[in-house]
Amino acid sequence: MSQPHEPWYRHNPPSWPAPDNPYAPEGYGPPPPRPRRRRRWPVAAAALALLLLAGAGVYVLGERSGPDRAISDGAGSKSPAPATTAPPEATARPTPTPARIPTTEEIAQRRKPGEASAWIVDDRTDLPRRNIPTEDLWIVGDTVVQAIYKKVVAHRLGDGAELWSVTLPTPVCETPVNPTPDGKVVIVLQNVEAWTGARCNQLRMIDLRTGKEGWHKQLAETGAGDDTIIVDSAISGGTVAIVQSMKAAAYRVADGRKLYDIPLENPGKCYPGRVAGGSRLLVLADCAISALERAYDQVREIDPATGKVRWRYRTEPGRRIGQVLSVAPAVITTVHRKTHAADWRVVALGPDGRVRRTIDPRPQGFKHCGDTVDTSADAQACRQAVVGGGLVLLGGDDRVGAYDLGTGKLVWGVKAEGTAYGYFPLRVGPGRTGLVYRLGTYSEGGRVFRVGPGSVNAMKDVLRLPASTARVEFGMGVVGENAYVGDRLVLAPAGLSGDDIQHQPRMLSFAP
Repeated sequence: MSQPHEPWYRHNPPSWPAPDNPYAPEGYGPPPPRPRRRRRWPVAAAALALLLLAGAGVYVLGERSGPDRAISDGAGSKSPAPATTAPPEATARPTPTPARIPTTEEIAQRRKPGEASAWIVDDRTDLPRRNIPTEDLWIVGDTVVQAIYKKVVAHRLGDGAELWSVTLPTPVCETPVNPTPDGKVVIVLQNVEAWTGARCNQLRMIDLRTGKEGWHKQLAETGAGDDTIIVDSAISGGTVAIVQSMKAAAYRVADGRKLYDIPLENPGKCYPGRVAGGSRLLVLADCAISALERAYDQVREIDPATGKVRWRYRTEPGRRIGQVLSVAPAVITTVHRKTHAADWRVVALGPDGRVRRTIDPRPQGFKHCGDTVDTSADAQACRQAVVGGGLVLLGGDDRVGAYDLGTGKLVWGVKAEGTAYGYFPLRVGPGRTGLVYRLGTYSEGGRVFRVGPGSVNAMKDVLRLPASTARVEFGMGVVGENAYVGDRLVLAPAGLSGDDIQHQPRMLSFAP
């Protein structure tokens, strides 16, 4: 490892046995309106990435396109630039050069012994001159698929070659995290091209194995709390659940037929806000919003085929559900309604919805999913946590660790001694180990490594990412998306700029 690591934990954080979970006091009144759901970048990380990338100029395989502007006085401090008598309008200003993305062939030529192989996708599809959010990465067979703006594109995992693309009539509003087991998704589109005033009410099914489009339909709006300014979606089995404002319904993915309305509980007091999918279907609700200190959140598991409630869990008054880290087993985060990410927990639920274990990771320096809490956005968007094998792996800027979901104890953990920009757990492996992606720096490629009980002494590199792609990797990794399949890591930015000067690649992938 290029950066030294050390065992950094000295004691286990407090954990509590499973208490009974009495229902919270009931309140009244609907929740206040929320902004249209978009996947958000953590603000501080996004600002850092944009500033660094702006300073980098173009992507030219590790070379800068322009000199530093600051003037040093030789003692490490900065002095003002010398005065000039030329008027501002006479000052020569360089013409911005459009960003250039290195090709896969150029990356291969710069590859050093021991570095991972890589491919890169540079899609020059014209985008509006604004920030365009990217959507979920879907892995289907030997392809990786993503929807961006008005296009869904599939690339071969082996070499990044484009296999098919679908052009959409209007921009994408929302996508589910998971496709169906047979590779189908239902995406939500805007009804018009306009950036403001649009509705997210157009459903369209796409087969990700072939790129063929299926049915499409418009969501009904009655004006009774079911508008489509706010939408969220999740797929479980062959069912897609859609939240519209304060109501939710389920549809069959195969043909778009409506299956059922997801029932409201305590009408006037609890409203569905988000859904989480995969092997189970969870519905998150905001309850007693106007009751202030008595407000709470609820999560239900429902049968995706019938809508029958299997279990329900309610947070303590004054706490909210932050993110769903896993649907099977059900593992969530909770945060205090007032202090948010400063007061958070990991809560593991049993098969009946009762609390199995509550873990407080704060004493070991772990922050909530990048130190942010956005309860209006995707409930499954926490890159800093992975659940499997009875463990929850938590990452952070400079550390990663594993907690036992049964005992709440810290099993292992490592921390970088120097500056680090992100540790993202990817998968739980055999022997209570974890695979972790450590984001590189501005000039040094990142790593994927395996670590387990024994911490530093158990660390072993799996992938060493190329130095020649470090700047591109850094721009994507700080606030991007990632997927790990087999021994291959796939990265994508969280958003794209329609400004050609700030042009970014769409995808970057590494393998042995």
